[in-house]
Amino acid sequence: MASEVKTDVVLVGGGIMSATLGVFLKEVEPTWDITLLERLDAVGQESSNPWNNAGTGHSALCELNYAPLGADGTVNPTKAIAINEQFQISRQLWASLVEEGKIKDSSFINPVPHMSLVFGDAHVDYLAKRFEAFQDQKLFERMKFSTDLEQIRDWAPLSVNGRDIHQKIAATWSPEGTDVDFGNLTTQMTDYLVSKGVTVTYDQQVTDVTKESDGTWTVKVKDRLNRNHGSTIRAKFVFLGAGGGALNLLQKSGIKEGKGFGGFPVSGLFFRNTNEQTALQHNAKVYGQASVGAPPMSVPHLDTRYVGGKRSLLFGPYAGFKTNFLKQGSLLDLPLSLRPDNVYPMIRAGLANMDLTKYLIGELLKNREKHVLSLREYYPEAVADEWELITAGQRVQVIKKDKKAGGVLQFGTELITSGDGSIAALLGASPGASTAAPIMLNLLQQCFPTHFDGWAPRIKELVPGFGVQLNDNHDLADELFAHTAQVLGINN
Repeated sequence: MASEVKTDVVLVGGGIMSATLGVFLKEVEPTWDITLLERLDAVGQESSNPWNNAGTGHSALCELNYAPLGADGTVNPTKAIAINEQFQISRQLWASLVEEGKIKDSSFINPVPHMSLVFGDAHVDYLAKRFEAFQDQKLFERMKFSTDLEQIRDWAPLSVNGRDIHQKIAATWSPEGTDVDFGNLTTQMTDYLVSKGVTVTYDQQVTDVTKESDGTWTVKVKDRLNRNHGSTIRAKFVFLGAGGGALNLLQKSGIKEGKGFGGFPVSGLFFRNTNEQTALQHNAKVYGQASVGAPPMSVPHLDTRYVGGKRSLLFGPYAGFKTNFLKQGSLLDLPLSLRPDNVYPMIRAGLANMDLTKYLIGELLKNREKHVLSLREYYPEAVADEWELITAGQRVQVIKKDKKAGGVLQFGTELITSGDGSIAALLGASPGASTAAPIMLNLLQQCFPTHFDGWAPRIKELVPGFGVQLNDNHDLADELFAHTAQVLGINN
């Protein structure tokens, strides 16, 4: 038996993106009816789950791929600055929600310094150039650089103890880094939405989205627990925020803006260490250089993590390949995503990224012994028995049409909106969750242009730095950074 209901907004997927968009909409249009549909039995269980992502609080403090060495031998900080600006927007939103009592506490975020750690002459020279490029940037002013083994030991003893003292090594250290449990944050945001009348339903899988002649959308939903029950929802606006599952629904929507998009899934494994004595010896997120051909999300890193209030260590990722687009998805996801309009772009992108294929094959051939050897590059004295290998989340890298190359593989996120603004989808991976607030503000501007000016005052209350480049406005940057740190309890 199927029921039919009408609503203003449907949010597909119960992750950090839908939760963030839902919060913004409830704040600027409290009378709108919103329905959130989640295919699992709780929110934040796929990409937003703390064990399925790095939880870095992506602010480009330590991720070297955001400021690579250019062909001219220089480092351009522009992209890293932009990502840090985006993270500050998210951080301001979170602080406002805590300060206004809309989410219960700041247990989702903890202060953890961010580090970059490199080895060998060429990488050390690069890191020195990167540090020099960042020195005059306001958002990176607290970053320190060192090639001194004892200084680096003070920052991250586990990464230095037992290392060859003659090895060439360098590190940068940024004390303002954070660790974010996006599962916790998603749950708190969703609880707030429920308290404001948002309908949140679980075990509901969207099977189709169709545009009607009056401009509304029909969303067909299957009850995963009872196949005899389903629903049809008529909505004025639909957001496809279902992680890897968004591509299939975007294709079903039929909007021209979604033509030519494909996805390439990359799975991941992490080593996890829950030994409290070991975890207490390491307080940093230590990022290295990615292997040749590796996607940015496969950059090796040794992380301090806080999940459920408990401190642990995480190392990885070790990349893998499965054809499902969600961790709890179907192995048919990739083949069923092939369409006449995306086959050629996917082939062209594949041919242009053969080094990625070689990298994945190499990763798949690794056994536990080789996994431990990789760990010991960043933690020389690691005790193998303390580490368990866990399966992390699935990431679906965006493939899109390109006039020159035919198709390109992208490693970021892609927001796709229809011409009339009635539907939007978010594809891609890193930096993802950390930039949820600015991405959703961008969506609001694109999809609701006639409303946005009227919403601006409330948005500025929630995000005081919205529309301002903090890197160029030093006094405001200091003020907002200090305020958010105090509210979120992350002074460091």
